[in-house]
Amino acid sequence: MLTTLSGAHLPEWIAEATDADLPGISSFAAGLHGDFAAVTAGLTTDWNSGPVEGAVNRIKMLKRQMFGRAGFALLRKRVLLS
Repeated sequence: MLTTLSGAHLPEWIAEATDADLPGISSFAAGLHGDFAAVTAGLTTDWNSGPVEGAVNRIKMLKRQMFGRAGFALLRKRVLLS
C-alpha cells in the first residue's frame, strides 16, 4: 500500500490484521481507526515531507558539529551560508 499509494485497500488490511491474532499487529491496526481519514489520505496522496525532513536533518547536523564551540550567531551564519 505504501509504494503503490493504494489506501483504498486499508479497511481490508485492518480486518485481516485484527483477525491475525498477533498482539502487536492487532493493536496497531486497531489504533489506525483513531484517525482513519488521515491515514487513508497519507496512503493515497503523493504529497510527502521529504524536502522538509532533509532540511531539518541538515540543520541538526550543523548544530551537532558546533556543539560547545560557539553561540547562536555563528550557527545562524552557517545555516544561511550552507
